[in-house]
Amino acid sequence: MIETNILVIGSGVAGLTFTVKMAERFPERRITIVTKGDEEESNTKYAQGGIAVVLDDKKDSFTKHIQDTLIAGDGLCDVEVVEMVIKEGPKRFKELMLWGTNFDVDNKGNLDLGKEGGHSEYRVVHHKDITGLEIERALLQRVHQLKNVTMLPHHFAIDLITEHHLAISNFKSISCYGAYVLNQNSGKILTVKASSTLLASGGIGRVYGHTTNPIIATGDGIAMAYRAKAKIKDMEFVQFHPTALYNAEEGTSFLISEAVRGFGAILRNKKGYRFMLDYDERAELASRDIVSQSIDRELKKSGNSCVYLDCTHLDITVFKSHFPNIYKKCLEQHIDVETDWIPVVPASHYLCGGIDIDKNGKTSISNLFACGECTRTGLHGANRLASNSLLEALVYAHNIFNYLVVNAPTLNVSKIPEWNDEGTCITKEHILIQHNLKQLQALMRDYVGIVRSDNLLTKAINHLDLIYNEVEELYKKAKVNTTLCELRNMINVAHLIISQSLLRKKNKGGYFNIDN
Repeated sequence: MIETNILVIGSGVAGLTFTVKMAERFPERRITIVTKGDEEESNTKYAQGGIAVVLDDKKDSFTKHIQDTLIAGDGLCDVEVVEMVIKEGPKRFKELMLWGTNFDVDNKGNLDLGKEGGHSEYRVVHHKDITGLEIERALLQRVHQLKNVTMLPHHFAIDLITEHHLAISNFKSISCYGAYVLNQNSGKILTVKASSTLLASGGIGRVYGHTTNPIIATGDGIAMAYRAKAKIKDMEFVQFHPTALYNAEEGTSFLISEAVRGFGAILRNKKGYRFMLDYDERAELASRDIVSQSIDRELKKSGNSCVYLDCTHLDITVFKSHFPNIYKKCLEQHIDVETDWIPVVPASHYLCGGIDIDKNGKTSISNLFACGECTRTGLHGANRLASNSLLEALVYAHNIFNYLVVNAPTLNVSKIPEWNDEGTCITKEHILIQHNLKQLQALMRDYVGIVRSDNLLTKAINHLDLIYNEVEELYKKAKVNTTLCELRNMINVAHLIISQSLLRKKNKGGYFNIDN
């Protein structure tokens, strides 16, 4: 048993920002961070573009940023949330700078602002093409200076502890008392008792196989919250990034940042035709849903495997300065950006829905908060505006901190049972896990991708039921391990995406069904 005041699940920008604020304000409170990979491994680490924030009030304004966000969200944004996040943005960004995060400046020493798809002005602050990695570095450095924070890498959260585990009958509401956590090195399961629990567990990209997300992005927080009966919303709105480096093999795809198109890169088909002007007057700078759907149509018309991003007309010296990581990665793949087009395809990138929370980050379960990509705040609506996600995480981490300053939770439970795995054994059927994982990912790509239909979604539910039943049978017999739990979580997430897709009868933003 580990007792802590606050349990944070995840070590990306959302979890770390909250931790820094809470630990510095309350040095007497114990905060425990569990993260299933290395401490720096998170979706944040792979964020290339930057943070969208209004800093230049001569050219830009809150009104413009709000309007751009609402347009991208296609009528489904919560206007009050949009206004709150964008107006709070500059304060939260300045905190990051005070904590030692470095951002690019121009030759006059001013912040170098970039422009991305859907933005009407230059407002994206960045650190070359590895913004997320730089933010992660600065936050981890600060966390390590805090004596009341315990970081537990390679610890996997299995399930939230609620009344369902406490054998309490006739309860009228659900509360969270912590989580059961697997120490992946020892195989032991810890019972972590916490007054407050924060889910900051990132995205769901691996559900689709081809993704810009890291291998850890298996939707664990959303699945745990779903099993605990928390409200989950807008799961149909999966954002596909239009330009991931084409890779014929399954797995994590390298992201070619939207900022490259903001810098002037052009999309062409195999014949060299610039096709985006046929779909939207903004061409390559249209919102991600439009660019992804346009590429999808081009590929289906031609039968080709990819389209191409043409940077050959751009100033290569400036390109290397702005995008050194992208330039290097392309060279490793024998692509010289100065003379060669970059082969690209859309890949699963970001989930606009998730655990439903209010402005204070509260879920529908008492003492359970959530922040970052695992949440549905109302900011993104049907489609996230580029570089609004890091901004959202910063603002909501601050809001949760503010709420807990005033509303310190108390635990009304004395005893929590240890994890019970009586009658289970270590599984030797790893081939079964891998087979079902590949089946699940192929199902989601082929039946629940960028363009959907009622027929394919209905077939997907039926196929998913078969996978679910087989995996649940194995789960009941086996001692838990990370790969089995991740697969179980991805099946839960897939079920939410498909079932909520079937309920949506009008196409919006990133959701497109040919039958609507």
